[in-house]
Amino acid sequence: MKRKLSPELLDSLTPDSPEARRSRADLVRINRIMGNNTWFVRTAPPLARPGERALELGSGDGRLALRLLAAGLPTDALDQFPAPADWPASARWHAFDLRDFPAWSEYPIVVGNLILHHLTVSELAALGDRLAPHARVLLFNEPFRHLRSRLLWTLAAPIGGASPVTRHDGRVSIEAGFRGDELPRALHLDPDRWHWRITTTVLGAYRMIALRRP
Repeated sequence: MKRKLSPELLDSLTPDSPEARRSRADLVRINRIMGNNTWFVRTAPPLARPGERALELGSGDGRLALRLLAAGLPTDALDQFPAPADWPASARWHAFDLRDFPAWSEYPIVVGNLILHHLTVSELAALGDRLAPHARVLLFNEPFRHLRSRLLWTLAAPIGGASPVTRHDGRVSIEAGFRGDELPRALHLDPDRWHWRITTTVLGAYRMIALRRP
């Protein structure tokens, strides 16, 4: 199953449209069912060293960053849209496209949930080149690109009441996902400098933990 990038419908909707609001609610439910945020909260804080801050890429509503903050990991957010009205003063919100973000050097820990599958191979390589000089820990959760994932989504999305936008976007997200060592390789992580571990779940998550070697 070759990787294929296609436009997602949610990206073409205005943020306050009923279709966009329903799709975002679907995504909250999907993350909860798949245990995505729980995995980050369980995995990231123990890897942090005293004084380190984490950065979440593509924060959306900030839900994951807030959970990491509550778990004791200082976490800032990066998203092209402005911060939610109730965003806490204890965390920074960087309103940038990640392609243009200028402050990578401030973050030894970088996490991202369902964000990197939006990027082309060249964009992933450019991101990895920006991360490499400063990052020590990389945690990413993405769609597992597999026929099993696509079949499961085709069957489960209608049963779970997913909107037409979410059904479409879920399918194209899986097609743009990753398998094997594709993600660390696409990020140009040097195996002599990085150790990574890839796991997948029965519900279709592809998870990468990458640690810079001492």
